[in-house]
Amino acid sequence: MFKSLFAPFSKDLGIDIGTSNTLVYVKDKGIVINEPSVVAINTRHDHIIAVGHEAKFMLGKTPPHIVAAQPLVNGVVSDFEVAEKMLKYFIDKVHRETFSILPRPRVVIAIPLDVTEVERKAVEDAVISAGAREVHLIAEPMAAAIGARIPIQDSTGNMVVDIGGGTTSIAVISLGGIVSWRSIRLGGDDLNKNIINYIRDHFNILLGEKTAEEAKISIGSVHEKDEVIEASIRGRDLISGLPREIMINSHHLRQAMSRSMSAMVDNVKLVIENTPPELVADIYERGIALSGGTALLRGLDKKISEEISIPVRIIDDPLTAVVRGTGIVLEDIESSKELFVTQQTDLL
Repeated sequence: MFKSLFAPFSKDLGIDIGTSNTLVYVKDKGIVINEPSVVAINTRHDHIIAVGHEAKFMLGKTPPHIVAAQPLVNGVVSDFEVAEKMLKYFIDKVHRETFSILPRPRVVIAIPLDVTEVERKAVEDAVISAGAREVHLIAEPMAAAIGARIPIQDSTGNMVVDIGGGTTSIAVISLGGIVSWRSIRLGGDDLNKNIINYIRDHFNILLGEKTAEEAKISIGSVHEKDEVIEASIRGRDLISGLPREIMINSHHLRQAMSRSMSAMVDNVKLVIENTPPELVADIYERGIALSGGTALLRGLDKKISEEISIPVRIIDDPLTAVVRGTGIVLEDIESSKELFVTQQTDLL
């Protein structure tokens, strides 16, 4: 009864809270927030000084009393208090812009496939503490499929590979449920670390994560036949300790990311091996759908397609596919209840 009192003052939200980025969808308005999942906190006063883009600019540049941190690691909440503060900031920002008072929204939030009961509860508690009156959880690949307008209720098989900053979720969906799946703690952030390690080992230069990510986005490629592009990068020379600039190219980054790419492809193969033959036939005909920000990495669709001999396509605007899916679910929460994750056994 009391919950319904807040409904007129609140905007229902769909949230994709990821390791790298948090996106918020407002019912009837669309995506209103797309910012990095980074929070900067002043430890002297224990209050937030920046969230999102502004906080990300502070990474690696802060004095001792300011900590710029990502409250999620591999797609799950690692720092409950910071995650709660970040979510509260975004929820309040949405309602501030829509001139709502006493915001107590219903929230649909996407989570990785392999979360434990404790991790699932941490997400729910963080969202409730941030101001939500109801929380509904949905698996990220399911949300991505809905966001891509894939007919998930059909009896045909559809395969979705969602590659985020901290996790890669692979799922075969049929009749509104997940038939076979795998989730690995490997994503775009790990590719950044691969690049840092490669440049350190081959050029004796230490890069920052932001520099590595910019190189990955601008010249990164995982397919041998892609055009080779060059770029200059700057870091600290490990021998002299002084700044140094070098030229690298797509070939270097392809070598750096090769092991992680092989792990992703191997897990896609394992899911296919554990999928019923009739659904595999459907997947072969329909192809695999790629979502997540890392799906934009040049040549990734061609690389996976060649390795498993199945067509692969990138979902339109893959970075927002998951949050678009939560937004579609928001339109009719009552009829979507079977899609929600209520306990860990739902995914096993």
